[in-house]
Amino acid sequence: MPERDHPDHRSLQPALDFAITVLLWIYFTVGFFFFFSPFYLWAFFFAGQRETSFQRLNSRFYRGFFAFARVLMPGHRWEIPPEVRDIRSAVIVCNHRSYLDSILLISLYDKHNTIVKSRLFDIPLFGRMLQWSGYIPSSSQGRFSEMMIQRIEKMPAFLADGGNLIIFPEGTRSQDGRIGRLNKGAFKIARSCRAPIKVLFVRNTEKMFRPGSFSFDTRGPNTISLALIGTIDSATNRETGFLSEVMDRVHAMLESQNK
Repeated sequence: MPERDHPDHRSLQPALDFAITVLLWIYFTVGFFFFFSPFYLWAFFFAGQRETSFQRLNSRFYRGFFAFARVLMPGHRWEIPPEVRDIRSAVIVCNHRSYLDSILLISLYDKHNTIVKSRLFDIPLFGRMLQWSGYIPSSSQGRFSEMMIQRIEKMPAFLADGGNLIIFPEGTRSQDGRIGRLNKGAFKIARSCRAPIKVLFVRNTEKMFRPGSFSFDTRGPNTISLALIGTIDSATNRETGFLSEVMDRVHAMLESQNK
């Protein structure tokens, strides 16, 4: 017979979820100011390549978050194979299930860039951190248009130097797991930079951080996985119609993982 939870354990679960969530938010606030902010200040004033230094620090900050989460929530297992961690000089596209997805991918790559919703650049200090990290605003309209153009112009050199561009082409989280319509941005950048497209599929992050909930689901059991499901070579395909073909192929790859 399977072991059943004691009723008292079930009644305590929301309190445990809340307590662990608070500890993780303390890492984001107190941990940042006491342990990471001195390194960011040093990078701001003295680093020769500020954007690269900020990206590396962002990656390590989020890596620390997930290491802490593993300790606090052992019911969640992680499966991220070496072929995912070893990706370099690529445009990475991935399905989107949770707010955790973006920081998970950032945690894997020291040299990275990503597209961020433009409104986040208006948040005091946090918006400045996004700018100093070289991240790209999502809108080509308004006062961020020049910044977006400048960042895109630097992308070929960034990718050639081993960096990864992380994009969630659905643009927003899926509410039911199905793959939404893909935006063209990632595929245009890959084509213009003649960079390979690496297609990733993430599973079960939404079971750890549930949409619409403040608290993490700390209990499990749950396995969060990130798999490389395909590679598309953009360097040899620049003809008319290639963009739509690639978007259809990527959409089909992602949809196939839901079966």
